[in-house]
Amino acid sequence: MLARRLRLLPGSLQRALCAAETGEGAARPAPRPQPPLEPALLGILVCPLSKKPLRYEESTNELINEELGIAYPVVDGIPNMIPQAARMMGKEKQEKDSEQT
Repeated sequence: MLARRLRLLPGSLQRALCAAETGEGAARPAPRPQPPLEPALLGILVCPLSKKPLRYEESTNELINEELGIAYPVVDGIPNMIPQAARMMGKEKQEKDSEQT
């Protein structure tokens, strides 16, 4: 059906639409830098599981619960505090600690 509609368009427009749909010929936009977390939010937010304060890790753009070893992602400046969205950090923390000693 799309092919039928494309035939009605001028040739240059057909090529542009096809290239846009397949991603050919167009420069891909650079990934947007994640906005930082508002400092005022950090004083309010706590882990929904342990109710303990969280630490913001700027390099990974995550809120870290050191006690439970989990990290909540921050997407477009909004913390995703759903436990199922959290990432377990147990092995990474152990590896980091062993590298420092």
